[in-house]
Amino acid sequence: MPPTSPQDTRATPGHWLVLGGTGFVGRALLDTLCQPGRSDGRRAVVPTRRPGAGRTLTTLPMVDLVSADIHADAVVPGLRAGAAGVVNLVAILHGSEAQFERVHVALPRRLAAACRAAGVRRVVHVSALGAAVDAPSRYLRSKGRGEAVLREAGLDLTVLRPSVIFGAHDRLLNLFAQLQRLAPVVPLAGADARFQPVWVCDVAEAIARCLAQPQTVGRTYELAGPETMTLAELVQAAGRHSGHPRPIWPLGRGLARLQAGLMEWLPGEPLMTRDNLDSMRVPNVASGDLPGLAELGIRPQPLSAVAPTYLAPGPVARLDGLRAHHRL
Repeated sequence: MPPTSPQDTRATPGHWLVLGGTGFVGRALLDTLCQPGRSDGRRAVVPTRRPGAGRTLTTLPMVDLVSADIHADAVVPGLRAGAAGVVNLVAILHGSEAQFERVHVALPRRLAAACRAAGVRRVVHVSALGAAVDAPSRYLRSKGRGEAVLREAGLDLTVLRPSVIFGAHDRLLNLFAQLQRLAPVVPLAGADARFQPVWVCDVAEAIARCLAQPQTVGRTYELAGPETMTLAELVQAAGRHSGHPRPIWPLGRGLARLQAGLMEWLPGEPLMTRDNLDSMRVPNVASGDLPGLAELGIRPQPLSAVAPTYLAPGPVARLDGLRAHHRL
């Protein structure tokens, strides 16, 4: 189905509006919502500035792509009309203070105002572990401010805070696997930083269950996998599962910041920035003070079980079997 105009969505009663639906998590969520019996017959409307980026979504039976700029004042209110609820997945990992403010704070503020204007109350907002207004990085501080904006709006809000997310087509393990195919050794900043990596399909399932369960309103969930790993261990896993393990050379703090600073000047999206290093000062693991995947009835899959299904040459099709087993 070709992309439609924003006005077409007003005739779609009770749809879910998915902001960021063409991204990594968004594609997994839409695949989950389109499974039989999962969406109560509701369609998912996905606005995007680049409809070509969402071509694969047009094969899903309950998804409508609309050509729209979600950062344009005139567009978001129009897309709200008739929606049963909104999922906000829009985020950036790298950027300036102004860019983080625009994406993580200004957009939620406009989203809250648009929801109030259209009488839409239900919002599921995907934030990040470690988000706080006093966090050490621009990324985490902006995530914390975005959460605060939505909470202050008085919406029927659920906040999800995932750890680093992995899965087929991720920009984490795939990138480190590719790097180890090319480099004889991996100089690594932040090697001791701790993560609790969570599978993208578990995150998608959590979002879908929050949309379906009114009792999740007003709650914040920490989405973390069953394994706690350092960044060095994540890089080693990427190399091992892709068949190109390389020695890791942990960098001290000074060299780490120098490396990250140099990467910021390279063309394309950087592998790491100084702000990323600041984020990694906060362990990216569940605090245990908030509910998590278990409270949503989800048994999280470990990275060690999933990563070989898409990093190793050949057996990518095993993902379908693993996903089917996971849904039982």
